[in-house]
Amino acid sequence: MSAITIRKIKTILTAPRRIDLVVVKVETSEPGLYGLGCATFTQRYLAVASAVEEYLKPLLEGRCVDDIEDIWQSAMGSSYWRNGPVLNNAISGVDEALWDIKGKLANMPVYELFGGKCREAAAVYRHTDGSSPEEVEENVLRYLEEGYRYLRCQMGTYGGQMGKGSRQVIVSPENSKPGAYFDPAQYCESTVRLFAHLREKVGYGVELLHDVHERLTPIQALNLAKQLEPYRLFFLEDALPPEQVEWFERFRSQTAVPLAMGELFNNPLEWKDLISRRLIDYIRVHLSQIGGLTPARKLAALCEAFGVRTAWHGPGDLSPVGVAAQLHLDLSSPNFGIQEFSGFSEEEQEVFPGCPEVRNGYLYANTKPGLGVDLDEEKAAKYPCSYREPGWLLARTTDGTAVRP
Repeated sequence: MSAITIRKIKTILTAPRRIDLVVVKVETSEPGLYGLGCATFTQRYLAVASAVEEYLKPLLEGRCVDDIEDIWQSAMGSSYWRNGPVLNNAISGVDEALWDIKGKLANMPVYELFGGKCREAAAVYRHTDGSSPEEVEENVLRYLEEGYRYLRCQMGTYGGQMGKGSRQVIVSPENSKPGAYFDPAQYCESTVRLFAHLREKVGYGVELLHDVHERLTPIQALNLAKQLEPYRLFFLEDALPPEQVEWFERFRSQTAVPLAMGELFNNPLEWKDLISRRLIDYIRVHLSQIGGLTPARKLAALCEAFGVRTAWHGPGDLSPVGVAAQLHLDLSSPNFGIQEFSGFSEEEQEVFPGCPEVRNGYLYANTKPGLGVDLDEEKAAKYPCSYREPGWLLARTTDGTAVRP
């Protein structure tokens, strides 16, 4: 029997949730057999599409679909310079599509290829936000009624939007540039007040999380972590930017708050030391940002060896194909911790048949071969991409200094 090869690689750009998504479709020499993978880098989606179409497509068409590891290594090494978000996302799209194909050839869900289920479903956390502690409380109670038990609580997105719920008004210099301004001191004060309020109102029977989103100086973030200790967070997320990860040694020695880190990571050098020295409790990388399922499986195994659990990044700018890829890894990883989940819009479910289902706070994969999610290209075309800069990315401190998230 002749080997099945890659016949065609193409990108599909769609925005059924008004968030620009990139999905890679790998068609094979076997009629009707194809795979899908997530390559979404919303802020630079056209660059990813170009990397797939102009570089990976001519490199990989004609290759045997079975050779997932060798294809990944070839795609990563062929550019010489590597481990950037554009190339990693492009490679991820092909990589996840090849795992999808391998599952279909084996007539198994991908989690079976990874050794089978460790659990029937993955516990997820949802996002709660509001302009005041009372409004956040209302959203927490709403999700609790829907069966969720893990909730990330913010007051005004990241940093108070930027100062919602604070007792002071932000005053900036004249002629300051546009952006969402916040005061780090007010943000820290209002965040502590938020969690004091929530624990008083909803108790300790629900797991609460918080995302700093790398917007504080290291010493500010450490002080915030110490002040949040009485409220027993499930974890404090991305307290530091990747450029300041050395500070986690001080965090580990001075606070008992569990630490999650990594959604901006691209390169193994950014996480190896944190994991091997046990300086974090949860790894939060975005699977496509590091190159797909192939490196993520290895990362999960590395974490297992050092007692670190997984909490893969699951924002709105993740296609349902990407959600499914993470879920198959969640189900088969013994050191799974929690999965971030942003839900699916009706339009997304229309474009992507087979979306995982959430019931009582748990995300369930279907039993279809491969990743279990398909894509209707005709319906996807109804929702064209049109990039809009998210306002919260344009954050500035009170004196007008740009904050790099």
